[in-house]
Amino acid sequence: MELRKEILKKAESYRPLISKFLRDIIALPSQSSNEGAVVNRIAQEMEKVGFDRIDIDPMGNILGYVGNGPRLIAMDGHIDTADVGDPSLWTFDPYEGFEDEERIGGRGASDQKGGMASMVYGAKIMKELGLLGDCTVLITGTVQEEDCDGLCWQYIIEEDKIRPDFVLLTEPTACRVYRGQRGRMEIKVATKGVSCHGSAPERGDNAIYKMAPIILELRALHENLGYDEFLGRGSLTVSEIFFTSPPRCAVADSCAISIDRRLTIGETWEEALNQVGRLPGVKASSADVSLYSYARPSWKGLVYPTDCYFPAWVVEEDHIACRTLVEAHRELFGEDPLVDKWTFSTNGVSIMGRYGIPCVGFGPGHEEQSHAPNEVTWKDELVKAAALYAAVPYVYSNMKS
Repeated sequence: MELRKEILKKAESYRPLISKFLRDIIALPSQSSNEGAVVNRIAQEMEKVGFDRIDIDPMGNILGYVGNGPRLIAMDGHIDTADVGDPSLWTFDPYEGFEDEERIGGRGASDQKGGMASMVYGAKIMKELGLLGDCTVLITGTVQEEDCDGLCWQYIIEEDKIRPDFVLLTEPTACRVYRGQRGRMEIKVATKGVSCHGSAPERGDNAIYKMAPIILELRALHENLGYDEFLGRGSLTVSEIFFTSPPRCAVADSCAISIDRRLTIGETWEEALNQVGRLPGVKASSADVSLYSYARPSWKGLVYPTDCYFPAWVVEEDHIACRTLVEAHRELFGEDPLVDKWTFSTNGVSIMGRYGIPCVGFGPGHEEQSHAPNEVTWKDELVKAAALYAAVPYVYSNMKS
C-alpha cells in the first residue's frame, strides 16, 4: 500500500514536467524521415532525468536505458506524426498547440508523443523508487512508423541485435490494456491500355475502363473476408487511384489503384494477393497485382527496404506480459482494466508479428484522436500512464521470481 501511494504521489508531482516536455516535443514537427529535432530534444530530457545510457542508432531511433538487470523490458513509442492535413480544419496551431487544466492539444498529442512523455517520467520514477527489480528497461523513441509501421523494430532486432523479454507499446489506448491488432498490406493493381485522341476513343483501349469492374469487385470482396472472434473481420478499401494519359483530351493508357488491406488472424499475405488476382476483372484485363515496397531514407539517411506487409498479432490474456499490466493496474488504481485491441496498426506488426516477441499495449490518449484535426490528449491519462510504466518492472520481476 505504501509503495502504491509513493508511485502515485511521484507521478502526480511530475504532472507539470510531463506536460511541459510534451508541449516541447509537439512544437517540433516530426513527420516520417524528419524526426531529428525531436530525437535530440528527447535525448536532452532523458539525460536530465537520469537515464543510465542513451543511444541513437544508425536509423535514427533513440534508445534510452535505466537499470542493469538481466531481464530486458522495452517500452516503445513512435515519435513521428501524421501531417496536419487541411490547416483550416484546426481551431488552434497544430505545433504551437494549447494547454488547459485538463488537456494538451497539438499534432502528436495522442498519436503518440504523449506516450513518450509518460515513458520518460515513468522511467525516472522507477529508478528513484527502486522499482527495477532484476530488469533493465529500454525506452525507445522510434522513427518512420507512420510511413511503415514496424520498420524501426525490424532494424532494432536485426541490426541493433536487441530482443526484449516483451515490449510495452504506448500507442493510445485511453489507459486500457490492449493485446492485439489486425495486420495490413499495401497492394497495387495496375491495368494497361492504349492511348488515342479523345475525340475517337474507339481507336484506343481505355485503362480506366478496365479498372472500373475491378473496383466494384473489390467492394464485394470486402464483404467476404476472414473473421476472428477477437480481432474481427479482415477488410479492404481502395485508397488511391492514378492514371497516365498524354493530355486530358486522350484515352488513358494506364491506371493503378492502391488497396489498404487489413488482415485478421488466419489470413496470409499470399492468399490476400491471390484473392485479388482471382477477380474476374483482373483476369479479363490481365491486370498486374503486386505488393508495395518501402525504401525511403530515414532522417539519418539510412535506407532499410521492406515489403509493405504487416502481420496481425495477438497475445493471450494469460501471458505474463498481459498479466503484468493487468496486475500493475489493479495494484495502482484498485480495479481491473478493460482488456481490448487496437483498430489501427502499431509497431507490434514487426515485434510480435514478424519476430514473435510478445507485445502488450497501454497508452495515454485516444485512438480516435489519431491523424484528426484538433488532436488532444488528457493530463490525467499522462500521469496515470507514467505511474503504470514505473510499476511494470517491479510487478514483472515479482511474477518471474
